[in-house]
Amino acid sequence: MKYLKIEILVCVIILSVNSCSDTSQNKENIKYEDMMIRVAEIEIDPVYIKEYISTLKEESEASIRLESGVICIYPMFQKENPAEIRLLEVYASKAAYESHLQTPHFIHYKTTTLKMVKSLRLIEMEAIDEETMPEIFKKLNL
Repeated sequence: MKYLKIEILVCVIILSVNSCSDTSQNKENIKYEDMMIRVAEIEIDPVYIKEYISTLKEESEASIRLESGVICIYPMFQKENPAEIRLLEVYASKAAYESHLQTPHFIHYKTTTLKMVKSLRLIEMEAIDEETMPEIFKKLNL
């Protein structure tokens, strides 16, 4: 089971290329050992799914566009259960994450969706293959 979770995470990282920022311009500023990676598991009240997804899309787009320290926020939902949301989050550093929490777009997201969220679990992750991560993000230039 543990290996299956790792394989799923690797697939999620690879699939997240389209929703992640281009790190090639920030390459000299990012130290992979400083990066913060997490998976957020969020359960949404089914009544609010459409509204929640709309708000989440706005927030994740703004985070990527406006914050150089936000490398990736990739939202997904389970096909069998759309109320089960997962986010792959990659930040340049803990400081970049803490800065992200203070942005107007994140604060708007958090306050708007508070009534919609039934449960939230934040899981801190460690990259298994830091050397490959820059190669994944290079695919954005295709």
